[in-house]
Amino acid sequence: MDAMGSTILSTGHYVPERRVANAEIEARLGLDAGWIERRTGIRERRYAAPEEALSDMAIAAGHQALEKLGFAPSRVRLLVLATSTPDHLLPPTAPLVAHRLGLVGAGAIDMAGACSGFLHALTYADAFVRIHREPVLVIAANILSRRINPEERASSILFADAAGAVVLAPSSRADTGVLGVDLASDGSAYGLIQIPAGGSRKPFSAGLEPHAFLMHIEDGRVVFAKAVEMMATSAERAMVKARISIGDIETFIPHQANARIIAAVERRTGIPPGRTLTSVANYGNSSAATIPLTLSLNLDEAIPRAGTKILLAAAGAGLTGGAIVYGF
Repeated sequence: MDAMGSTILSTGHYVPERRVANAEIEARLGLDAGWIERRTGIRERRYAAPEEALSDMAIAAGHQALEKLGFAPSRVRLLVLATSTPDHLLPPTAPLVAHRLGLVGAGAIDMAGACSGFLHALTYADAFVRIHREPVLVIAANILSRRINPEERASSILFADAAGAVVLAPSSRADTGVLGVDLASDGSAYGLIQIPAGGSRKPFSAGLEPHAFLMHIEDGRVVFAKAVEMMATSAERAMVKARISIGDIETFIPHQANARIIAAVERRTGIPPGRTLTSVANYGNSSAATIPLTLSLNLDEAIPRAGTKILLAAAGAGLTGGAIVYGF
């Protein structure tokens, strides 16, 4: 039978060994004990070791996903790497990752979509699988500990390092893969989360302050409101496109921005209690990596039963975001 859909065959993830508890950050910023967890739901996060680069983490997550498969890595025809922290500004990191994973002859591309990068990568990968009927590896990874401004509370308490991966392959069932998707952007909020310098607008210069190359959050309250609105609205639109209702969703995996945003999106969308998967308490916010990380941590070796529908939603810098209804 001809393949009609796409399906996730396996997942993988990688988190660095170094655990950074809230107490370390609270002491540096002069915050009361317990302040970070009360505001964000985060207890600890992981930071990459000095010798670790983004490619190292991406390779580890990809390798874990690939080794669960029953076919050679060379069968994978495309690698999509969602990241905001590549090894270098040029060249892209994906070709190196593909080479070291043994994806011989595969296409490889970086995708910079901030916190919604995995959703964009998954949408692209799903379309490739449906059209070309060949496997795709999607990896989302970030080392945000090297983009944190240690003097800025808003970024210091949230961000972390991690990688997650999924392997997609053709399916003979039409009710698998991306069943409904809504991708969104709001450029009017472009400057709310940014690294001010290092791009073509403000190039590298010896006269710039070092903090100009670190992350800056302009207004956390506005970011919160806009992120919740974007995630909830996109989730509703994706479900309409998939021709399902919230009751048909077995599992909700939102971007792990912080616990308050997740709870607000749950309320807006009416997600039933107990259906949301989270990892933010132990792993913090690793931007695009949070959704595949959470998926991999919870699936382990078991892929959901046939017919399961999950909802994914994210929003981040740009603003860029969206939601996907995915069928297994």
